[in-house]
Amino acid sequence: MAACLLASGRHTLTNVPDITDVAVMVELLEALGCTVVRPSGHELVIDVPEAASLHPVAPAHLFEAMRASIVVLGPLLARCGEANMALPGGDDFGQRPINFHTDGLTAMGASFHNDRNSIHASTALTRLRATRITLEYPSHTATDNLMMACVLAKGRSVIDNAAREPEVEDLGRQLIAMGARIEGLTTSRLTIDGVAELRPARHEVITDRVVSATYLAAGLISAGEVRVVDARADHMEMLLHKLRAMGAVVDTTGEGISARGPARLAATDVATLPYPGVATDYKPLITTMLSVANGPSVVTENLFAGRFRYVDELVRLGANITTEGHHAMVRGVEHLEGTTVHGSDIRAAAALALAGLVARGETTVDGLHHIERGYDSFIERLNSLGARVERLA
Repeated sequence: MAACLLASGRHTLTNVPDITDVAVMVELLEALGCTVVRPSGHELVIDVPEAASLHPVAPAHLFEAMRASIVVLGPLLARCGEANMALPGGDDFGQRPINFHTDGLTAMGASFHNDRNSIHASTALTRLRATRITLEYPSHTATDNLMMACVLAKGRSVIDNAAREPEVEDLGRQLIAMGARIEGLTTSRLTIDGVAELRPARHEVITDRVVSATYLAAGLISAGEVRVVDARADHMEMLLHKLRAMGAVVDTTGEGISARGPARLAATDVATLPYPGVATDYKPLITTMLSVANGPSVVTENLFAGRFRYVDELVRLGANITTEGHHAMVRGVEHLEGTTVHGSDIRAAAALALAGLVARGETTVDGLHHIERGYDSFIERLNSLGARVERLA
C-alpha cells in the first residue's frame, strides 16, 4: 500500500485481508491525499494524486497505531522531498530502532530533524541520489523502505545485507510491475537502477505465512488435521522442518499445505533467526505447541529481547515454562487448564487462543483487538474447523 505512493494514478491490490492494520493504512493514505475504496472483500483500489497534491504529513495517531507506518517515509521522500510523521507504534515487544531507515536515507541525501516523538525529513535534491547501503541487520521494514526510495533515486543503488523475506520479494515484484529496475530479489544484495517515473499497477499480495502457520498450529496442538489451501510451502521451509520434528505429518504435494498432529507432539529445540530461519512471529505459536508436547524443549529468541511476555500467560494456563535472557525452557505438560489470560500483541493473543483449544474448561483471552490487527475472520475460521470460540465483546 505504501509503494502506491510512488506513482500517481490508479493502483489495484488483490488478496488484501480485511484486518485493522489495513484499515489504519487506508486512513493514513487518505490523510496523505489518496483515495482508497474496497470494491470487494479482498481488493483495494488506491488512487494516488500527482506529487504536488500529496500531503507529506498525517495525524500522529495513525502512525502511532502500527509499526509498519514507517514504510511511508521512503516513498514520501522520493516523491515529495519531505515527510513529517510521529514515531511509529505497534506491538510492544522490545526496542526496535529506526536508525537502519534513517541512516540509509541520509546517505541518499535526506536530512532529519527528529525529536522524542516525531520524525521530520527533507531533501534539497530534485531526486534522491543513489548510493551503496550496508544494513547492520537485515531488517525487513528497513529493506522495504530503502528499496522504495531507491527506485526513484538518480543512479544505481546497492543494498547489502538486505532482508530476504518473501514479503520483500513480493514488494519488489510489485515495484517491477510499476516500472522499477531491481535485481537480486530473494538474495542479500539488491541492485536498483533508479528511474525518473513509475506507473500504477495491479498486484496480487502473497498469502501471509504467519497466518497460515497459525491455522496449521491449531490443528497440530489439538491432534487434528488442517489444510491451508493457499499457504506457500516455499515460504515456510524451516518452520515445516520444525513441525515435522514435532511429529507432524506435513503434506505439500496437494493444494497449499496440510498438517496432521500426533496424539501428542514431540519436544524439540527452536531458535529464531532472520529469514530463511524460523521467524520471530512463529515463536509464540511454537512455544504454545511445545507447552503440551512430550518432553523438554528450549526456545531461543535471537531478535527481540521482550518477546517472551506471553509466557507468563501460558503459565497461568498451567504450562511449565521458565525464561532466562533469550531462552525459554519449556517442559511439556499433559494438559492446560482454562482461565483468563491477556494477549499483549498479535501473535501472542493468537497463540493464547490456540492454547485455549486444548485447555480443560473455558479460557478467556483478552486482547482480541490485537488479533483483529493481523487476522481476517479469526474466530469464524477456527469455528469452521470444529473449535468452540465465542466473541464476548
